[in-house]
Amino acid sequence: MPMPLRTPLTLTAIALTVLAVAGPAAAVSDGVGPRGGDRLSERGVVVDREAPDLPDVAAASWLVADLDTGEVLAAKDPHGRYAPASTLKTLTALALLPVIEPTRRVVPTYDDVAVDGSKVGLVERSSYSASELFGALLMVSGNDAANALATAAGGQAATTRLMNATARELGARDTVAVNPHGLDAPGQVSSAYDLALFARAGLAQPAFAGYVATRRSSITGSGVERIDIVNKNKLLTSYEGTIGGKNGFTTTARASYVGAAERDGRRLVVSLLKATPKVFDEAAKLLDWGFAATRVAPVGALVPSVEESAAAALPTVPALRTFAPAAELAAAQDATGLPVTLAGMALAAAALWSVRHRPAAAPRPVGAGRG
Repeated sequence: MPMPLRTPLTLTAIALTVLAVAGPAAAVSDGVGPRGGDRLSERGVVVDREAPDLPDVAAASWLVADLDTGEVLAAKDPHGRYAPASTLKTLTALALLPVIEPTRRVVPTYDDVAVDGSKVGLVERSSYSASELFGALLMVSGNDAANALATAAGGQAATTRLMNATARELGARDTVAVNPHGLDAPGQVSSAYDLALFARAGLAQPAFAGYVATRRSSITGSGVERIDIVNKNKLLTSYEGTIGGKNGFTTTARASYVGAAERDGRRLVVSLLKATPKVFDEAAKLLDWGFAATRVAPVGALVPSVEESAAAALPTVPALRTFAPAAELAAAQDATGLPVTLAGMALAAAALWSVRHRPAAAPRPVGAGRG
């Protein structure tokens, strides 16, 4: 299991100091915000002292936040870096939706359809609309669909560069993408914090939101046959108000999930990593807790917000939305695969965090009494 990374803490980067407790181990102080080169990785659970008792959750890392404001209500090891499994496909979609027209026809290669793991059943040399492939990617976690979309965007190397650039633009600094489908790969990691950022950015886009909310659809099979596909997100049918989400599982990653739900006009996002097979039950418990916790002080924030990112930190997105050819996309990246504007974006995000910072109520360890 990848261990959470730690870096020195400096006064200028402190957005919030909270008490983190990892069971009976010694407490570690940290803030729940975007990872930077000057923040510690939080190892325990943080929550407002006056919040309702948290449910028993076995996942190694999780986070509950307000989807609209970005305020984090509670979290456990939110910046711990873990194998993400297919929850990484949320980033794949965020990176590729702006560059592949939904009506574009895509023809999978042999390597695309021969991938291991979960597949929708694409047929080599058959033609599919990109819209079909995005549906298969986000609804049934098709690794073959992920590969075919990556091929359409210039190949896996170009796609992972774009995924990593997109992650940095969103302030997701715990994530390293090595492939477009999320199968275990050396160095491929993400965090509960970053997954919540991806879900928040995706659900702000009508296309992404539509795919993850679709319960049943179909895709072209061999000849004139249609293959029925049913969304693997069990909360869509079992949890009232579910907006959408993405689950994943591999031997190394174990179960993972990121999703959102709405009740009484309030929308929450939840993410879990290295969870048990009961990940959907645990996600539901955390959402229940979040909807009940109407008066808790936030312990951090998903920063920058979607609106702030669009206004100040995503200067490359408008150009990408013209569906530039993959070759032009690759040429637009510098040697590190990141946009040249990233430094300015980081400064803008830091300034926004500073403006939005305000003291939070003292947190309490999980299970501690009130008062």
